[in-house]
Amino acid sequence: MSLERAWRAGALSAAMFLLAAPAICQQTYVTRFDALVGYSYFNSPAIGLPENGFQFQFGVRPATWYSVGFDYSNATGDLTLKPSLLPIALQQQLGAQLAQLAALGQIPAGYALTVPAHSETQTFAVGPQYAYRHFKQVTLFARPSFGAIREAAIPNPTDPIAQAIAAELVPSGRKVDWTGFYGFAVGTDLLFSKHFGLRIQSDLVYDHLFNDLLRNGRYTVRVGVGPCFNFGKNIAE
Repeated sequence: MSLERAWRAGALSAAMFLLAAPAICQQTYVTRFDALVGYSYFNSPAIGLPENGFQFQFGVRPATWYSVGFDYSNATGDLTLKPSLLPIALQQQLGAQLAQLAALGQIPAGYALTVPAHSETQTFAVGPQYAYRHFKQVTLFARPSFGAIREAAIPNPTDPIAQAIAAELVPSGRKVDWTGFYGFAVGTDLLFSKHFGLRIQSDLVYDHLFNDLLRNGRYTVRVGVGPCFNFGKNIAE
């Protein structure tokens, strides 16, 4: 799934379910709390990293039109690191090393350095979410997306040259980084009852993890789907 297609799927979900809504009227039953546990898909096309995992959300509604809450997701995937992704100075350093090895006849002609790696990503976010409840069985929502992201990268080089370079750049065999992120999210709750529904949502966020090894920051799309649960007293009365 491309970045454009993934974002479009989440952004248009509200319109899709709006058309499918069997009844149009103001919601008269809105619970104090909500929660979600569901599937989550990440896509960072700038570095060729798709990831699959899960997400959890919990929210408290001070009023029917907004809530505050916590969002957590955990996903894993694989990518291939190439010299073009690295900072210019590091590219030049590795280029000089490879040229020296080639001059000594220690690497085959036409050798292209690539390092497969495994990624483990966790996100943590808190903040507001704004809801539109004009339709009885469909809730549309939007929220600013900001928080912290933790990613662990584990190189899996497949040839001796890549193994030597990976050992030079990541001596421990595992590199972990934390950074902040920001973005925007939209989504839809399709309500089957007062207390149960299906949530589809999409986030577009920006971060620059591993800024010592990756030249540029990246945009990541997160698409999530799963059951949502509403509980607590009715605050719409």
